[in-house]
Amino acid sequence: MNSQDTIRAQLTEHQSVIAQLESLIPVIAQAGERMRQCLKDGGKILLMGNGGSAADSQHIAAEIVGRYKKERKGMPSIALTTDTSILTSVGNDYGFNFIFSRQVEALCYEKDIVIGLSTSGNSANVVAGIEKAREIGAYTIGMTGAKGGKLAELCDLNLAMPSTDTPRIQEAHIMIGHILCDLIEAD
Repeated sequence: MNSQDTIRAQLTEHQSVIAQLESLIPVIAQAGERMRQCLKDGGKILLMGNGGSAADSQHIAAEIVGRYKKERKGMPSIALTTDTSILTSVGNDYGFNFIFSRQVEALCYEKDIVIGLSTSGNSANVVAGIEKAREIGAYTIGMTGAKGGKLAELCDLNLAMPSTDTPRIQEAHIMIGHILCDLIEAD
């Protein structure tokens, strides 16, 4: 396969996954409305994930705090992936599986929403963070691949992308993240 064929194949796979997101419209709308209401009621959105999902968590939090498309007041959102001192101290003192649950324990309240991004749905530290959020009584949202993993069972709402291929799942996650930001900014 030459480079142009590789590019065409990647584009075709991407377009196929994005087209299948239409089946998630009711669930995406529900997540967006919950997030919008949470922020309106004085809550905040906490996001977590590993690797590319960590970057997506930061990206989505930045759109909420800064702005997506509309000039508006900043809204509270925190990516639990960004504080290297917390990540390394908790990782060192308690273990890597506790880097998110410890932050959720410290920063999350019942009126908040905690979003866990994991392509497999089984990232132990994300699962532990969601479990802690549930103990607190916060609303939980998962963003996973098609299989959903443990997050699908744990979360109040799970957005399972219609793919098992990590790059396609991550591309769909950021598209859904942008749609959620658009819904949050809706009048």
